[in-house]
Amino acid sequence: MALPRVVRNTLFRLAQEDVLDFLAENEDTLIRYVREELDRVDDRMPEEQMFIDIKMGALGEELMRAVLAALTRFIEEY
Repeated sequence: MALPRVVRNTLFRLAQEDVLDFLAENEDTLIRYVREELDRVDDRMPEEQMFIDIKMGALGEELMRAVLAALTRFIEEY
């Protein structure tokens, strides 16, 4: 059962700094996991199936950094 919105929002505001700290402390690990998973995708997909020859890991790392930056910004501005 979901918490009432006011309770959920209050709890989130109380934990906001902890969530930001958690993201900052674990950013490198999250990026590494995304890179590893996308490298596996690269290994599974022959270049012939790709429209362009790009390395998914490097692209994924940049995308993950953008996602983490957006999440951080959202949490800070919430």
